[in-house]
Amino acid sequence: MGAKDNTSDLYREAVRQARDLLRWRSPLRAELWASRLAAASGPEGTAEPLVRRATKDRTREARLLLTALAALSLSAPEPQDEADTTERPAQGAGGEAWMGLMGRARVEGAWYGMADLHGEQALAILSFVYPNGKEPHLAVVAIDQAHGGFAVDAVIEEPKFLDDLDVRPADPALVAGRILDAFDLTDAVMGAPVADTLPAARAIVLARARSVEHPLRHVPDDTVTSFAGLPDLPGADEAFATLVEFVGDRPSWWSPARVTQFLTSWLPREAILSDAAVSAMPQVLRAWTRHLGDRPEVLQRVEADSRDLPQAMADELRFSLAKRLRLAELRHQGPQD
Repeated sequence: MGAKDNTSDLYREAVRQARDLLRWRSPLRAELWASRLAAASGPEGTAEPLVRRATKDRTREARLLLTALAALSLSAPEPQDEADTTERPAQGAGGEAWMGLMGRARVEGAWYGMADLHGEQALAILSFVYPNGKEPHLAVVAIDQAHGGFAVDAVIEEPKFLDDLDVRPADPALVAGRILDAFDLTDAVMGAPVADTLPAARAIVLARARSVEHPLRHVPDDTVTSFAGLPDLPGADEAFATLVEFVGDRPSWWSPARVTQFLTSWLPREAILSDAAVSAMPQVLRAWTRHLGDRPEVLQRVEADSRDLPQAMADELRFSLAKRLRLAELRHQGPQD
């Protein structure tokens, strides 16, 4: 016997909830409801079973469902006809005009920044309001930095959510692009560890990001290019270039554990540095730490793990095979003019 199809049960519950929403007349509530229904309708979140069921039902509740799903690009829009627009005088002046606001929220601002002290997660935030100026809200996505940059949580929040966050104003097109990039990575990672709240908000948050004109995709973080504190020391440029290679496309993630990984593991194993670069590295890391928030616990780890760096860099037992081969090649080439 195959798996039970819960479409009928889900549709009956959707109809019940739709009756309440028709009284509330809130575009945002209706879009949030459609997003949750999409998540409940199947692992793909397409809401196809609900769409098929609702298209056979000519009730006001079915129309609301199809309109809300269409606002999130989860179904084709429900066609209007004269009979439908004249049979609801009880709705009062304007009929169900509020339903026409769904899918039309416009972006007003954007913010981006670290979600925690050490940048293990970033927050990408877009603010929206409907054409009538009502129901301002935020689309918030937490983007993992420690495991590849995928979306790990998403919510719709009130504007006051920004009050306690350490985020900076940003270009909405850039933030929208980062949200879309993060969800692409989430979809590409089988079994990606995401928060329980993400599926219910996925459809509406993606719809909001896609509504921003010309989202900028695959744009590198500007944390490296905005760094202006490189110390004036021999070897500092070489040391910083090596640090940039290590942090890669997640430069804002800089925690005590990441410092330890860089200084005691990655550098001795992978990097070939001049004596001047090894000597300059602690001061380069101090400046980099100040650039990322000057966290005392990170600076303390830089101090502690830098003490034995020259010895670690000279310990051949720590070298990777690739480093050994590269060193052998350099020795064979001899001194360069």
